[in-house]
Amino acid sequence: MPIIAPSFLAANFLQLSEACEMVNQSEADWYHLDVMDGDFVPNISFGQPVVTALCKASKKLNDVHLMVQKPERYIQDFAKCGAHNITVHFEASTHLLRTIDAIHELGLQAGVALNPHTPVHQLLDIIHEVELVCVMSVNPGFGGQQFIPYTLQKVQMLKELILNTESKALIQVDGGVTLENAGGLVAAGADILVAGSSIFNASNPMATIAQFKQFGK
Repeated sequence: MPIIAPSFLAANFLQLSEACEMVNQSEADWYHLDVMDGDFVPNISFGQPVVTALCKASKKLNDVHLMVQKPERYIQDFAKCGAHNITVHFEASTHLLRTIDAIHELGLQAGVALNPHTPVHQLLDIIHEVELVCVMSVNPGFGGQQFIPYTLQKVQMLKELILNTESKALIQVDGGVTLENAGGLVAAGADILVAGSSIFNASNPMATIAQFKQFGK
């Protein structure tokens, strides 16, 4: 069964405590927290105070996704917030291996995210250094976007790279994930599904999470 990580970017910010309670009681596995700086992506989401509050309320693993320029500047801050995983973008960190090492030195799991235009083979030299690879299936910055169909092939290529190099990295897919495309993603090799709008905008979010968990059984 895939790991399900509801993205709080799609939650009602006036009702975050209710969103936390729902996710805590659901079959979801992780909190997915998108931090955007208005520079690397054309949007601003939330920063350390909100992430700290969400992590304190969480009964799940806290997965922080830094969509920011020079993410190495914020690793310690988000570790203090309560993150368990920190994912940085391949395109945003000049010294990526150093950034990954900094995450590991804080006792956290490290992830690297790929924008839709970044090919999988770019990860060849670092695939053994990370615990997860986040494949962006939309251009990052906004929730509710349409899934890019080519993502399925990209997940397949990434899975092949992981198998060929005997890496233990998990594959995460983020952006436009729905009940309609989740089965294909899991079949292609995805281990972690990040879903925002399709969960938080559902008439019954807990039931929707339970449906996501059924894929790959």
